[in-house]
Order: sequence, then structure tokens, then C-alpha cells
Amino acid sequence: MASPIGKAGPKGNGRRQPSLAQLRAFAAVAEHLHFRDAAAAIGMSQPALSGAVSVLEETLGVTLLERTTRKVLLSPAGERLAVRAKAVLDEVGALLEEAEAVRAPFTGVLRLGVIPTVAPYLLPTVLRLVHDRYPDLDLQVHEEQTASLLEGLAVGRLDLLLLAVPLGVPGVVELPLFDEDFVLVTPLDHWLGGREGIPREALRELNLLLLDEGHCLRDQALDICREAGRADAPVTTTAAGLSTLVQLVAGGLGVTLLPRTAVKVETTRSNQLLTGYFADPAPTRRIALAMRAGAARSTEYEELAAALREALCPLPVRVLGADA
Repeated sequence: MASPIGKAGPKGNGRRQPSLAQLRAFAAVAEHLHFRDAAAAIGMSQPALSGAVSVLEETLGVTLLERTTRKVLLSPAGERLAVRAKAVLDEVGALLEEAEAVRAPFTGVLRLGVIPTVAPYLLPTVLRLVHDRYPDLDLQVHEEQTASLLEGLAVGRLDLLLLAVPLGVPGVVELPLFDEDFVLVTPLDHWLGGREGIPREALRELNLLLLDEGHCLRDQALDICREAGRADAPVTTTAAGLSTLVQLVAGGLGVTLLPRTAVKVETTRSNQLLTGYFADPAPTRRIALAMRAGAARSTEYEELAAALREALCPLPVRVLGADA
């Protein structure tokens, strides 16, 4: 006679196993707390999603959701099991990603996140490299601010980031690409316009125009000002992007700091600008690729970083080695 364990077979102790579709439906509802939004997020019809969650509750023998006419809430059990469901789905995603990477490197989808102060100036080089060297790679680009990119990397929405470092974020590995200097962009009639060897101390008294809150370049500019001995940097005018910022400078509202990679694109939009260069050592920023520690495609990302360093050599930057 077969033992009860033998009878249970792959189901384990005779209990039914939840399906990935059921877990995915529940995780979507747990995230959005709204059936219609959750269904749209995972490309499932609302009735199918509701049915999947109901079957999951029956399979597990617990109530996961508290449904009212106005909103959906997680039950205490749902709060606990939502974390487990997400972990299971993350692991399955990692398994599929690793299988794809082993099967054929540099194929499939690569979701690249890029900060706005890098995207317009480096993407032409990145896209040309991918087109020429990795034609089977489906590169998808997402331009977002640093905090949003890091959140996307952590939850698996993004695979790789191109941004300013250091990040100092646990679980994120940085692959340095290059350092670049900042320059001072001024109106035509400014006393520092077009000068070389500008001391950093000059920043103490300048009317410096900055990007909006949330841009890492804003924080870097403020750090440079503090290093120059400026106790505060009162800001009366800000901009959402470097193009607007430079136009404000051309209009005589103040001066700003630009990374060298942005100078050619941004300053040629107006003939009312001059570019000044700081004395050595000039203020700089470092740009890198960033990936999750232990990423299944880490070898590919390291190879891509090496290829990018080579492709970036013509730009006004100091390309770094892999161990920088």
C-alpha cells in the first residue's frame, strides 16, 4: 500500500499549490489596492484577476483581502503573505532572466534607466553602440530622476542604470565609466565669462541658478558651493531641465554649472552665452552604470560597461578603468 506521502505526490501533503498567475494577481492587488488598476498593470481582465485571487484564498485557506464597495484592503494575513508572494515572483523572474542570459547573451529586453542630466548627451553614444555591437538586444530606455531609478532597480522594473555616483546604496554595484568636469556658463557681459583658471572661491558670490529639487545635479552643485566656502546658496529661480536653465542664464538671470558633456548641446542654443573653466582640480562628477548585486546578467553588464568606456573616449571626459 502506498503511503499518504506517496499519494500526495507533487502537491505536497495533499494540499493544492497556488499558481504563479494567482500569486501575480494577488501581488498586483496588494500593490494597487484597486482591482481595475491591478488588472491593467499585469494585462489581465478584471474578472479573471478577481477570480484568481479568490481561488488563491481558497487554496491557502485564508482571507487575503477585505472588500468593500469603495476600496480594497489587505487583511492581516494578506499583509504577511503579500511579502511572500512578491519574493516568490522575484525569484521566478530571476530564474527566467538567468535562463535567458545563459541561452543567448545580449538578446532579449534590457531596461535601462537614465537620469535627465545624462540622457540627452550620452544616449546617442549608447544607442549607436547597442545598434552596432548588440543588434539582437532590445534596449528600452526610461528617463527618470535618481530616486525613481533606484526604486525601479530594486523592484525589478529596471535592469541597469546610467547615472551619477557614488550612490552608497546597499545591494547596488557601480561600474564606473568616466569623470567629467563642471564648467561655468554665464551671460555675455559677465565678468567671469569665457575665462580659464577660475578659482572655486568665485562661486561664493555668484547668483547661481539650479535645477529643481530631486535632480542629483542640483545636489552636486550645492556640494561644490559648500566646498568653495559658501555657507548657503539662496535660490530664487530653478528649472526642470538643463535646456531651460541655460536659457535663463542667456536671459541674464544668473550663472549655472554644466557638466562638460552637456556644453556642446546646450550652449549652442544661444549666442548670448560664454563658458568659463575652473582651475585644477576642477569640480567633477562621476558617471557609472549600476546594477543589482548578484544580477543574473552581471557578466553582460560588465562587458557593456567596458564597451561603453571605449565608445565614450571621443567625449570631453576622463574614461576610467573597471577598478576605479
